[in-house]
Amino acid sequence: MSKKAIGAVTFDLWDCMFCDETDEPKRALAGLPPKKVARRQLLHEALEAEAPIDRALVDLAFDTADAAFRKVWHEEFVTWTTRERVEVILAALERSLPEASLARVVDGIERMEVDISPDMAPGVRESLAQLKEKYNLAVISDAIFSPGRYLRQLLEKHDMLKYFDCFVFSDEIGKSKPHPALFEAVANHFDIQVDEIVHIGDRPHNDIGGPHAVGARGLLLTVVKDRPLDGHVPDAVCDDYARLADVLASMEP
Repeated sequence: MSKKAIGAVTFDLWDCMFCDETDEPKRALAGLPPKKVARRQLLHEALEAEAPIDRALVDLAFDTADAAFRKVWHEEFVTWTTRERVEVILAALERSLPEASLARVVDGIERMEVDISPDMAPGVRESLAQLKEKYNLAVISDAIFSPGRYLRQLLEKHDMLKYFDCFVFSDEIGKSKPHPALFEAVANHFDIQVDEIVHIGDRPHNDIGGPHAVGARGLLLTVVKDRPLDGHVPDAVCDDYARLADVLASMEP
């Protein structure tokens, strides 16, 4: 198959540009509980302020909602917003919160990774500055707890927002990877064909299988995590951001 010029390069966020969960040691040093515990604590405190409730019951409902979230995410390619997830928990508990209290809980959960952020992947910012001189760059990322508006703040905090012209977050588009809509949104934004996209990510199922399903190319990035391919065949592999520009150049005519 002949090579095609690259019209846009898209990046996954977690374990691609940021090292997921590297914020947890920082939280511990600051005397804060892990995010999983902190989320449940926020909701329990809000509910307790209205009427007594067993913390273990809140934890169980939260765990059940998390499991339901993962099932919908993996099988229906949808990521519930944090507010939707909290509302599912409240319904299961047969409880409600005043709007202001509910909004505080949701916002507190959503912004945790902005307030105390994970580490950037080694060399990512320097690589983006280099690639921006040649390519249209975009972000395609699932939003698990942090929504697109806070993921933009996370990128801005680390001086990387300026390198991207298009952002496709699952909470904003209504679908998650590997759904075709995410890649099609990038093609529409840049007025290119989907097969002109090269998507970069760490998860073979989503970041290789997803683009391949729509005729785009998938570059497996192993800088942060080197995951099993599970039958997927990437168009290229890169283990060092310092080499990424050369790897992309090798994929062009």
